[in-house]
Amino acid sequence: MATVVERERKYSGDEGFRLPDLTGCGGVVTMSDATVSDLDAVYWDTDDLRLLRSGHALRRRTGGHDAGWHLKVGAVGGARVEHQFPAGESDAGPPAELVALIRGASRGRPVAPAARVVNHRRERRLQDADGRVLAEVAEDDVRAEDLVDGTAQTWHEIEVELVDGDDGLLDAVAERLRAAGAREVPVSKSHRAVAARLARFDDRVPDGAAGPVLGYAREQRDALVGNHAAAYQGDEDAVHDMRVAVRRLRATLRTFRGLWDRRKSEAVRAELRWLGGELGRVRDVQVMAARLDTAVHDLPDELVLGPVPARVGERFAAELARSTAALRAALDSDRYPELLARLDRLVESPAGEVDRRWVDRRIRRVLRRADDRLDAALAVAGPAGDVALHEARKKYKAARYAVEVREPAVGKPAARLVKRLKALQDLLGTHQDSVVTREVLRRQALQAYAEGENTFTYGLLHARQAEAAGHDRPAVIRARDRARRRRVRRWLRG
Repeated sequence: MATVVERERKYSGDEGFRLPDLTGCGGVVTMSDATVSDLDAVYWDTDDLRLLRSGHALRRRTGGHDAGWHLKVGAVGGARVEHQFPAGESDAGPPAELVALIRGASRGRPVAPAARVVNHRRERRLQDADGRVLAEVAEDDVRAEDLVDGTAQTWHEIEVELVDGDDGLLDAVAERLRAAGAREVPVSKSHRAVAARLARFDDRVPDGAAGPVLGYAREQRDALVGNHAAAYQGDEDAVHDMRVAVRRLRATLRTFRGLWDRRKSEAVRAELRWLGGELGRVRDVQVMAARLDTAVHDLPDELVLGPVPARVGERFAAELARSTAALRAALDSDRYPELLARLDRLVESPAGEVDRRWVDRRIRRVLRRADDRLDAALAVAGPAGDVALHEARKKYKAARYAVEVREPAVGKPAARLVKRLKALQDLLGTHQDSVVTREVLRRQALQAYAEGENTFTYGLLHARQAEAAGHDRPAVIRARDRARRRRVRRWLRG
């Protein structure tokens, strides 16, 4: 399977629209003659169009230079990841490899042909003075049919896809196209093909004080699903982002739990904890491996005694393989799509009637609990103090996520508080990383000693980690005081 990242913008032109000369846009010197092709794509989806509603497009296309199965993840107008797979038999469904990547978006449900899009394409290359292709511009005469309700439509569309160019080029081309009468289109061809059916699903966030909470929860649900494909393949950033989405969801369901049926929301939180644990095992190994690799390489060569880099690499490679396999098994299980379906029912159902003061009281409460937990932790020394600081960090994460709910409406004051809570949380995280790293080094040293290897370097690294941790507490106190300044939290007083 090949994976590429595409960045494109789409435009619609009325009958009679003519593509203008695009030379001079963002360094474009040459606009090639048109290459003509005919493309025929069948898009697959669930009966309730969950793929499209989750920012996914699954198609089998013939014609053109990249015929085959394609899975696109992401919104039109931004960076979209495209997974490509050979076409196979024409009457067969999507390959198992792609089915695994859509399991989050489909909620584990079967997919079937949903729309057919046929387009006659005229494609030109935009090149700079050195002949480098900066972008490709395609004019498409599109004919689309909804394969479920039979709705058919035609339109003229222009696609501009970056190759070696940048966003400045896209902006310059956009200005030239708009001047020629084109209008930017915010949705894909597959969306337009099934627009009538999509309109039956009301995915709008409801008005009212609970709206921001539900909107935030849906954003995290969508982030979880949107990172599924890349996380399944082991992408570090996607695993991290998926894990953060799980944490935000768990915190939101707890902080604002009066909005939902307690039994149902707590059951979903428990399942999210399970999923977060599977993601956490992968992510923790990735982070620790990178942390120790950097620590070892920062030492002078003469202080690295014995096969330390090799031993560290061997240990974490094996752990990463095991944890990644376990994560894939979890994402392949029936438990995972059932969790997503239950989560959908929570965040898409009407919430309890509350007012803005109710929401802000919950935010104040979670902030106060985090403050109290940190004050108590700072009064404890030794290993018990390390544990207490870690618990305080988790409380501040929940507090920060709660403030993020109100950030769009409140603006700069909430954004300032989020920033300071993030700084405090990061310092507490650095301290916890030091605690965990020291324990890992201690175990590595014991294993090395048992095998007759020199343990000097492990002891040196352990001492450096302990020394760094000694500087954390003063920094934490300063960050705590900045986050508690009255002007930072004034908007929450009530």
